[in-house]
Amino acid sequence: MSSVVLDSSALLAFIHGEPGAEVVAGVVGDALMSSVNLAEVVTKLVQRTGSLDAARAALGMATVDVIDFDAPQAEQAGALVALTRSRGLSLGDRACLALAAREAVPVLTGDRIWSTLNLGVEVRLIR
Repeated sequence: MSSVVLDSSALLAFIHGEPGAEVVAGVVGDALMSSVNLAEVVTKLVQRTGSLDAARAALGMATVDVIDFDAPQAEQAGALVALTRSRGLSLGDRACLALAAREAVPVLTGDRIWSTLNLGVEVRLIR
């Protein structure tokens, strides 16, 4: 069983060596990520590098189990909008939180607003 779910911001911090990267480095081999969040990471990497091949190379430095975004997770992420609308959480944010709730593990993120949520998911900030 994995010990944590990574948000896009956490994986990007690790890949780019940003503040908080060391926190992610400690769990990256034992982490899960929603396929929705992987799409976000790939999007940011392609925007930065201009190439899917370069994005894939950057992703190669991180071992993360990617979990397909299925119908039950979609429903959970959709339901979270009622609790998170005032905080402006995106679909990707809610997909990450839905996966963490399903797996009953903490989520790692760089998004401080998550620490103000009371969703029954432990939120650990990377910085």
